[in-house]
Amino acid sequence: MADNEGQEKTEEATSKKLEDTRNEGQVAKSQELGSFAIFSGGFFILFASKSFIANQIGGMTKYIFNSLDVLTLNMNIIQLYFLKALGFFALTTAPILLGLMIVGFVSNVGQVGFKISLKAMKPKMSKFNILKGFKKLFFSSTSLVEVAKSLAKLFVIGIFTYWVLEDLIKDAVLLIDHSVSEIVNFMIEAAVTLIFKLAMVFAVIAAIDFIFQKYKHKKDLKMSKQEVKDEGKQTDGDPEVKARIKSIQFEMARKRMMQDVPSADVVITNPTHYAIAIKYEPEKNAAPKVLAKGVDGVAQRIKKIAVENGVPLHEDRPLARALYKIADVGDEIPEELFQAVAHILAHIFKLRSSRKSIV
Repeated sequence: MADNEGQEKTEEATSKKLEDTRNEGQVAKSQELGSFAIFSGGFFILFASKSFIANQIGGMTKYIFNSLDVLTLNMNIIQLYFLKALGFFALTTAPILLGLMIVGFVSNVGQVGFKISLKAMKPKMSKFNILKGFKKLFFSSTSLVEVAKSLAKLFVIGIFTYWVLEDLIKDAVLLIDHSVSEIVNFMIEAAVTLIFKLAMVFAVIAAIDFIFQKYKHKKDLKMSKQEVKDEGKQTDGDPEVKARIKSIQFEMARKRMMQDVPSADVVITNPTHYAIAIKYEPEKNAAPKVLAKGVDGVAQRIKKIAVENGVPLHEDRPLARALYKIADVGDEIPEELFQAVAHILAHIFKLRSSRKSIV
């Protein structure tokens, strides 16, 4: 980690880092957008449920005033009215509160998507450090930015509200000769106008903050070249270690290949650059099989082992080159080269049979 200090973070965050930070609960989310959604959603819910709320209030008012003439205050009556008031409050506000909860949930999911992360919900002891929390609340750059944003938002909304109310107050002066119903209608229309215009200002602020939060989150997650390299090592493995493992595997495969050379029927050579060991077992394979192959140094090693173990060498430059390029170790001879190899094997088997008959 010390090696990464001081390095310029110029690289975009990798998908792994984005996923890790998301699992820790670090996402680009605008509080202003959530506030706007709740503000405008709450206004719409109140407007849509105004008749229901009015009926509830009217019904509760009638119940109270109809029983005033026969009301006797005692503990049972107080308990009854308390339960009635509690039921009235719960029934009246439940749809509004439920609607606000849904709006808040949708606004958050719309920004960051939906994912349950146990890691993000896991309590961290560092969050219970009062001193650290106090410093973060009052002295961190993030807190200062949030305070500045809140003051700027309050200033903008205050100026806009004053501008809207100034026109409404001028219009209200003209209501002196109007009826009560006309005044009430004006007040309702004025309130709706004010809230609607404030919602539009709030929407602009929320959109700007959302873009800013996205930009800030992307910038905060940027990585240095060394961090990207270290992550790649953790994800895919250290390239040096992988190369070493591959080298060991190749060496083991070559040793196994060399061990098979003594059992070959013939080694077809270039003669200096290529060597291919061939074996044919009619009872096991439909065609001859490549036991080993190599070029330059490996080819010389194959030929040496073949000579030491009495395996005949056969020089055929075109065939040796073709076999090396087309067939891998363990493969059967390709159909286009089968006739040439079969001719050589027939000659080798004939010589072997003649030697046995002489003996």
